[in-house]
Amino acid sequence: MTEIKSIIFDLGGVILNLNYSKTEDEFKKIGVLNFKEFYSQKKQTLLFDDFEKGKIKPEEFISSFKESENLKIKEIDFINAWNAMLLEIPIEKLQFIDGLKKDYKIILLSNTNEIHIKKFEDDLKKNNMLEQFYKCFDKIYYSSRMGKRKPEENCFNQVLEENGLIAENTLFIDDSIQHIEGAKKVGVKTFHLEKNKSILDLVPDIIQSKHHQ
Repeated sequence: MTEIKSIIFDLGGVILNLNYSKTEDEFKKIGVLNFKEFYSQKKQTLLFDDFEKGKIKPEEFISSFKESENLKIKEIDFINAWNAMLLEIPIEKLQFIDGLKKDYKIILLSNTNEIHIKKFEDDLKKNNMLEQFYKCFDKIYYSSRMGKRKPEENCFNQVLEENGLIAENTLFIDDSIQHIEGAKKVGVKTFHLEKNKSILDLVPDIIQSKHHQ
């Protein structure tokens, strides 16, 4: 029997609602008809990888992409298109995660970038939810500040080591199957959150069932 003592949550698609097609549609409007070839939930190009690992600054990321696609647009138009996928963080999810803290160590691990971080933090601020968001987690890891991203094993290993977590006592919840596979390689218990499913409905049962494995 393995008891879960820690839960690592993904952000986008698990806590923060996402709609990738909104960004795809906005890029079409500014002349990028094949945006999915550059970036999607399942894969992305090296430029997007480097940006998510914090290897390049936002302005360099934007200018490189504009140059590669010969885009004559303002920086703000690019940023708005890139941010279009970010929807809302339902307050119920934060309340739910906060309630788990009494029994579990709660970690956030997100593949994200500085443009998206600024956008969702600004949105949370407007709704007076930013402080509540950060209080939900014992530790937060953003790929752009770690220099690593899921599904790399060293990304998961850093989180485990820095927080004194034992892999087999840790549950990782993510909506991208490739990240789930990466976590499995380091021995972490996993749950793949499928599209249109919510942690509010599933997590209590997931944790319960993990207790009895």
